[in-house]
Amino acid sequence: MTDNAKQRVDPRILRTRQLIKDALIDLLQEMEINKITVNRIAERATINRVTFYLHYDDIQDMLEKMAQEMAEDIESILKSTTISQNSSADELGWVKLVTLLEYIAENAKFYKVVLGSRRTPIFTERLLNIITETITERVDSNLLAAKGIQKDIAIWHGSSALIGTISAWLRKDMPYTPQYLAKQLSLLFQSGQK
Repeated sequence: MTDNAKQRVDPRILRTRQLIKDALIDLLQEMEINKITVNRIAERATINRVTFYLHYDDIQDMLEKMAQEMAEDIESILKSTTISQNSSADELGWVKLVTLLEYIAENAKFYKVVLGSRRTPIFTERLLNIITETITERVDSNLLAAKGIQKDIAIWHGSSALIGTISAWLRKDMPYTPQYLAKQLSLLFQSGQK
């Protein structure tokens, strides 16, 4: 099978998966994950249980696959963000942050449920791993050592603070634009480096 054939998916399959995902997100807004059943998802998605099982083994499998898709989307966004060669690392970091926040804002309903609540920790964990990797690549070990700060502690702090800020921003219905929030976070980060 060629790569092109692997990537082509019947639009009906994509539509059905989207209906199932939307149904789960709607149900997560209303109730805890442990109260959601395949029957409820199927009913909300206007499909039957058999159709659900054609796409997912169970609800946990669905959450795993959705978390993996989220992680791939975010990693793709962070890796594809570029700026001119004359720009500094700080500018690249700011542009990546803006791009990430814009993506989250565009998909606010999904992210508000999976990050803005404590109902589905798998998504927060996956995003935390991605952000931790990104911060690890950018952290200046020499600067931290000069200040007597342990590198891993700085990384834990930075990634957790960013996840917490994004979650609060979502819970508060995004009162600031992604650009403004990114600028504020950049200013906070820069003030911490001095």
